[in-house]
Amino acid sequence: MRKFIATMMVAGAAVIGGQAIAADLPYYPPIIEIPDVDYGVSGSFYLRGSAGLNLLWAKEVTHPSGIPDTVFAIDGWGYGYSIGAGAGFETGTGLRFDVTGDYLVNEGLQTTIAGSANLANGVHKLSLRSTVLLANAYYDFGFGNGGYGAAGGAFGYVGAGAGVAFNSMITTGPGVPDTRGGNTSFAAAGMIGAGYDFGQVVADIGYRALYINSLANSTPANPYSIANAWTHEVRGTVRYRFN
Repeated sequence: MRKFIATMMVAGAAVIGGQAIAADLPYYPPIIEIPDVDYGVSGSFYLRGSAGLNLLWAKEVTHPSGIPDTVFAIDGWGYGYSIGAGAGFETGTGLRFDVTGDYLVNEGLQTTIAGSANLANGVHKLSLRSTVLLANAYYDFGFGNGGYGAAGGAFGYVGAGAGVAFNSMITTGPGVPDTRGGNTSFAAAGMIGAGYDFGQVVADIGYRALYINSLANSTPANPYSIANAWTHEVRGTVRYRFN
């Protein structure tokens, strides 16, 4: 009996001593792994290059010939292409900004003059070369629930720009030699399109409506002006990010 009581006392002392030692040890909370936060695209600069096909249209052409029939309807579209480059910055929130320079070529915009007293009757066509400088702003948005981010896959965009167009033109037609001239005009653009974000490289294809306020030739031999010309373009663009 005495041995049993002694054994129980030793066991009890061990339990109490273990609790006291455990109370003296420091407490380390469990480690919780927190995943990295995906902040999407951080702000970065980029270079861009574009190329596209275009159609040129305007309502009418004005020849200040001093007779009533000085305004003639345009009855044929012009067609051509453009190439361009630019540099910009994206904020990482979907907003981005850039400046672009494009060289635009267009041929064949035409009017048919009939019954004129002092202009050669027949088809007159315009050959246009323009250097267009624009400052642009865009908003990129991701497709689906993933939002927009680097290497985020497919996305869409809308944009607008404003600037200046330096125009050089040649007109051809019956009865008069080719006439050269040019002017400088306000220009603006609206853009919409879709693309794919690969991370370092972004590619897109889109539509751009380029507005040129005036195409005019002020030479005394054959002056004319075309107001509110619209160039409708389908363009492909590649951007390269510097992160």
